[in-house]
Amino acid sequence: MARRHPERMPPAAIVDHGFVMFAFAVVTFPLVLLGLLLAMERVERPLNAADTGKGLEGFLDSARPDEVATFVQQGLPAALERYRRRLRRTPPGKHRAA
Repeated sequence: MARRHPERMPPAAIVDHGFVMFAFAVVTFPLVLLGLLLAMERVERPLNAADTGKGLEGFLDSARPDEVATFVQQGLPAALERYRRRLRRTPPGKHRAA
């Protein structure tokens, strides 16, 4: 049996190695990109939730007494959640299309 030296590898083996590396990059790049996007979403979510300035203005203009009591007792996030729940409900007499 003849011994092969690493510096005397045939060119086809080098091409195959390059193809394997290219295939590996093609498969891993989208996965890495997806992971980064998911991480950015987790970073962005608390920042969006902290933006209560817009909701506070509407809340103070049209809050009901029970919502104001919630604001005083439990704080702004709970009061805004209760206020937004009321706004999402359909008014009496108006039904959603089925």
